[in-house]
Amino acid sequence: MHVLIVGGGGFIGRHIAGRLVAEGVRVTTAGRVPARLERLIPGASALTCDLSRDTVEAWRGRLAGVDAVINCAGLFGDARGYPLVHAFGPAALFDACRLAGVNRVVQVSALGAHPEAASAYHRSKGAADDHLAALDPTGSNMGWVVLRPSLVIGRGGRSSALFAALAALPVTPHLGRAGGLVQPIHIDDLIEVVVRLLHAPLPLAERLDIVGPEPMTTDALTACFRQWLGLPSAWRVTVPPMVLAAIARFGAGPVTREGMGMLAAGNTAPFAPLVAATGYLPAPLDRALARRPASEADLQAARFVSVAPILRLMLALVWLAGGIVPLVLTPEATSAAWLTRVGLIGIPATTALWAGSLADIAIGLALLTAMRGAALAGIGLMAVYTLILAGMAPELWADPFGALVKNAAVLGLSLAVHTLETRRG
Repeated sequence: MHVLIVGGGGFIGRHIAGRLVAEGVRVTTAGRVPARLERLIPGASALTCDLSRDTVEAWRGRLAGVDAVINCAGLFGDARGYPLVHAFGPAALFDACRLAGVNRVVQVSALGAHPEAASAYHRSKGAADDHLAALDPTGSNMGWVVLRPSLVIGRGGRSSALFAALAALPVTPHLGRAGGLVQPIHIDDLIEVVVRLLHAPLPLAERLDIVGPEPMTTDALTACFRQWLGLPSAWRVTVPPMVLAAIARFGAGPVTREGMGMLAAGNTAPFAPLVAATGYLPAPLDRALARRPASEADLQAARFVSVAPILRLMLALVWLAGGIVPLVLTPEATSAAWLTRVGLIGIPATTALWAGSLADIAIGLALLTAMRGAALAGIGLMAVYTLILAGMAPELWADPFGALVKNAAVLGLSLAVHTLETRRG
């Protein structure tokens, strides 16, 4: 069997591809950067695609010899991209599959997807689902299945990162009305469902809600992750709605406004139809997590999620203060005396003061807006400042206030923030 996975670089796509490659299935992944896909998924080939642009004709040439197509592509938090990547792009792909004689198509959608849904995310997913279901299979023998998962839990998943981070806090946050019932399923169980459907006899025309056996509150889900991380129970604190809204609005945590809206709406469905259709019984979440015990690295990663935005904010404040204080608060005579020590007086001194201050402010603003490379630029500028001062005023190394020594701490903070900015290319 030759399986093409669109969106193979995402959380679900990577896990499906890894399982199929391990079973000896020929796998091709498709995405915007095929070289990255080949690094992520050893043993799978890759090709270039762009769901936001590719036409039916563009897809037909890529589908020669393909037996099954799994569409795992998706965006989150980019409403402007939803119509193209979730609806029009997949529709072109599905049309091409029918024309190319692909035997079966698996569309990974989302629980609650419907063209009339409240969220733009679910509306766009629902449009693609309906398009696939409406294709006339006469003469093509193409089977199809739409999978609508609830929260998918597993290492590398967005939902897992969120609830592991909440579980790792010193106190357990209670989301109140912001958290409805959810019905999580582990990624391993989702993959098993996909594999069974790839081998299911045709004809195949099915919409399946992919859920775990137990609806649970977000508090219970957080407690489940806390148990998995090996942490004792903690005090529970209700998070005011205004605080949650601020965190989601300003990106000061691992959650977005759209994600909070979905949690508040709830995410459950009957469990029996999935078992009846596949003959497979997904495990309750606590047992599913226990299959892959948490390591010390999992605990550290969970704790770091909530700290990461604070690190960026603190570093940004350091740079903003370094630029604003000399221009606004420092007496002109004091600034002139410092610049004289490094050999600058008059217009060159004023120019250097303004240039340095504006550069500091620019780096601070770049950090606040999460501009890529901002921390690295700060490291370079700080190195320049340190070399100049060390050469012109070496006595600053012995300054009781640590005028130069403190740069080592800022360097460490900058390296940590830069590490957060770095992504696999």
